[in-house]
Amino acid sequence: MEISSTLINWYSQNKRDLPWRATSDPYIIWVSEVILQQTRVDQGMEYFNKFISMFPDVFSLAQASEQEVLKQWQGLGYYSRARNMHAAAKTIVEELQGIFPDKSEEMLKLKGIGPYTASAVASICFAEPIPVVDGNVMRVIARLFGITLAVNSSEGQKAIYKTCSLIIDRKHPGEFNQAIMEFGAIQCVPHKPACISCPLRYRCEAYRTGKVEDLPLKTKPAKPKTRYFNYLAVVHDDKDGDKVIYIKKRTGRDIWKGLYELPLIEMATASEPGELYGSQEWKAIFRQKPLEIVEWSNEYKHQLSHQTIHARFFYIRAENPPQGSDSWQRVKFSRLHEFPIPRLIERYFKHQVGWFPPR
Repeated sequence: MEISSTLINWYSQNKRDLPWRATSDPYIIWVSEVILQQTRVDQGMEYFNKFISMFPDVFSLAQASEQEVLKQWQGLGYYSRARNMHAAAKTIVEELQGIFPDKSEEMLKLKGIGPYTASAVASICFAEPIPVVDGNVMRVIARLFGITLAVNSSEGQKAIYKTCSLIIDRKHPGEFNQAIMEFGAIQCVPHKPACISCPLRYRCEAYRTGKVEDLPLKTKPAKPKTRYFNYLAVVHDDKDGDKVIYIKKRTGRDIWKGLYELPLIEMATASEPGELYGSQEWKAIFRQKPLEIVEWSNEYKHQLSHQTIHARFFYIRAENPPQGSDSWQRVKFSRLHEFPIPRLIERYFKHQVGWFPPR
């Protein structure tokens, strides 16, 4: 079909030199696709290189601890991606003798691999003629064919997928999928796309009708939830005179599962220090033990996709560890960088000179 051949020809002349494009190893492609979910290519490149250097194959990833994997992922967000990839690697090694499945339907049985990732790996590595649909592809198809259904609705997504299925190059599906994703990333961009130099402009319904900037249509996302975190940096000197701080691993189904954090008091609204000191949560942690509040920080704002976090940090010198948990770990400042922690807490540590050594 003319559209697919045009896209593949454009791709051969314009594709970026990215490390995962030099191989058809399904492990490498899988890692790159997982990293690039919710992550820009320029940001993801550094993480990809670091991750592959640490875990060059599925065996090394499977053998790593969760803490080691999360540490390499620190800062990328959406940490369930890393935990799921780690679990899937173990399944591949333990149940499939280290051989990556070669069909998308088999890949979908692995933890964390959904239709997008399965389609990408299956088409690029094993030439399975199945479309890969990401945000870039949705934009290209919606404009090219004048699709006015919201692309983040189930009806819109079905229409996009059906259209991609009709135009995919069945002999070179991996090349086609990479081409249309790249086309959306650098040619048919969200705002002010390069229509004048577009090889498909005369086939493009949005260009013909003057609706390029109007498409694709999306329904408005829900307003992010607002949360108020008060972190307690509880510090004291150990018997050797080194400063130590208390952290523990986050569990449960909330954000940042598997990462380490400081003692936390979450309040329903922004609170003044006096309100915090009088709370039951504060009393449960310190139980009237001697302590000195050295300082409290200004607000740190941290934006996640569906949550806005407003955080303050209280630097507290105490003679005894915090109460209320058997899982507190007593860590020297010099070792803090060894633990995977949320970027929000890392920002605070870096502002405290001498607390967090450079990577």
